[in-house]
Parts: sequence; C-alpha cells; structure tokens
Amino acid sequence: MKAIWNGEVLAESNDTVVVENNHYFPPASLRRQFFKDSATTTVCPWKGTASYYDVDVNGKVNKDAAWLYPEPKSAAANIAGHVAFWKGVEVKA
Repeated sequence: MKAIWNGEVLAESNDTVVVENNHYFPPASLRRQFFKDSATTTVCPWKGTASYYDVDVNGKVNKDAAWLYPEPKSAAANIAGHVAFWKGVEVKA
C-alpha cells in the first residue's frame, strides 16, 4: 500500500493494518521529511486518544492529514504508533 499526496509517496508498506476501512501504516514506512507534529488530538471511545501530523510536501501543507494512536486502548493495541491518512491523501495498492 502507498499513501500519496501532492505527487509524493508519504508512506509505503506491505504490512498495513486495516481498521474501520483505514490502512494504518507502520512507523518505519513513513517518509518522515513530510510530517510535522500537530497540536490536534481527538478521542475515540474504543481506540483512545489520537494525535495528528500535518503533511508538508513542497511547501504545501495539509493540516492534520495523518493521525495515529501513540498509546491506544487495549482493543486497538495492534495499531499502536501506526499512521492513517485522510483529507485528500490517496491510499492505494
């Protein structure tokens, strides 16, 4: 699977975890130069507190376009630290 935005591959892995139709990419698959920490957090009742990244490609920023659960609840332990995408980021095989 690949996550692509603004012409760049943000993450690529054959080992994503699918939860609620979202592919969660393992941390080592990220091209870290495109990710900037965001102060945004949200809470999911069964997964826990999500943190976000802004995606920055060639000076164009997609705010909070990636999220992860750094310390998920036990029901979502399989996605700890894995990153998923939205806001126009294309995820495809």
